[in-house]
Amino acid sequence: MLDGCTPWPEEFVDRYWAAGHWRGSTLDNLLRGWALRYGPRTALVHGAGRLTYAGLNRRADRAAAGFRLRGLRAGQRVLVQLPNVPEAVVTLFALMRAGVVPVICPVSLRTPEVSHLVRVARAVGYVGPSTREGFDHTAMAADIAAREPFLRRVFTYEPPGVASPYGGLTTDPSGCHYCRLDSIDAPPEPPLAPDAGQVAFFLLSDDDATAAPRLVPRTHNDYAYQVRAAAELVALTGDDVYLAALPDEFNLTFGCPGILGTLAAGGTVVLAEDPDPAVCLPLVARERVTVTSVVPAVARAWLDALPAARTDTGSLRLVQIGGTASDGTAAAGLGAAWGCRLQRVSGRAEGPLTLTRPDDPDGTVHTTRGRPLSPDDEVRIVDADGRDVPRGGSGELLVRGPCTPRGYYRAPDHNARAFTGDGYLRTGDLARLTPAGDLVATGRLDRGPDGGEAAGPAAGAARPG
Repeated sequence: MLDGCTPWPEEFVDRYWAAGHWRGSTLDNLLRGWALRYGPRTALVHGAGRLTYAGLNRRADRAAAGFRLRGLRAGQRVLVQLPNVPEAVVTLFALMRAGVVPVICPVSLRTPEVSHLVRVARAVGYVGPSTREGFDHTAMAADIAAREPFLRRVFTYEPPGVASPYGGLTTDPSGCHYCRLDSIDAPPEPPLAPDAGQVAFFLLSDDDATAAPRLVPRTHNDYAYQVRAAAELVALTGDDVYLAALPDEFNLTFGCPGILGTLAAGGTVVLAEDPDPAVCLPLVARERVTVTSVVPAVARAWLDALPAARTDTGSLRLVQIGGTASDGTAAAGLGAAWGCRLQRVSGRAEGPLTLTRPDDPDGTVHTTRGRPLSPDDEVRIVDADGRDVPRGGSGELLVRGPCTPRGYYRAPDHNARAFTGDGYLRTGDLARLTPAGDLVATGRLDRGPDGGEAAGPAAGAARPG
């Protein structure tokens, strides 16, 4: 794996391969197969625009060659800070196809966080809007490039038909090059030799919202398995239309099964840049959306807006509710209003993904986090001394498995605290197991600067994972 990452021990690698979880296909290579299988079908919808599977694959191929032409090399890291637009999906696949590792981060992050991520990742490139909602992302990138020796390529996104205020290819006094993202285009080159054990991309940690974000390495093998298994669990097909209402940097939106799972099934992904009900409810009606993912706060907003919206939401068959805390009110209200199945999902960037099952009773969906996705996910509930508590007792949730990385990137000191000696992730979530094996969130550990721990109230309802 990439230097600074912690590999799975060989015995676990062998176990996950033998079980068929890991299959050796890179995510960008999977896109080639999807394009061959579903070529003329609509892959992405954004506003009035539509992009087919063949078109998505072709654009990713040409953009990968364009990124290499601009000097990016395999193994390098590039920060990607884009809203839910087709260019975000194309860029992520193109970078992976070029062997470059994207660092997927929210558009809302500003200079302190982005500068920290550039430093930790030693990122050589940045992809983001030139400006968005009054904030100058290009000026932010220029400020960071002037202070960080790694950042030397900035690619700016402009909506179609909008001229960039920064013009064409330019170079600033620090030696950083700037160009429009839509200029990244070149004839496709022979594909790189795939290595599915390598890091596909980095997600940002969910472990502490108040600290500087840490980087979570997700390999092609582990994420392809997560996407495939989650898509099978919710029975996604080519007839499904998934609304990406939450930002695509969330694990829930990107791969639980989300955008990638829908593409794997041959379905259609509708990209929304804002989860506001005024934006999303008309999209549900217009595109005949069948599946979407929200957090409780968004679910409540949609529920409150339904009476006045007067839109046909009868196409929905499944709504995923993300977050770790139990919020049965919003879930029950949505289910009754839309007459569709609900699914609770807790999908941290760090990997452990728990979901309720389609045939679970309403009580389980409304009050639990469900069960781990993989039969090879191992769960422990422990007390403050690390001893397993009796079944049904509350304690810290520890997890290891084929979708749970063994360490954060370039964080050896933190890894020594965040993982047990035998590889379990200390999630910091307090939980208990029901007799049926479902997880119920009971709180969150508060780890202060002195290293002490105190049980806090149930938290994380707005954390989609």
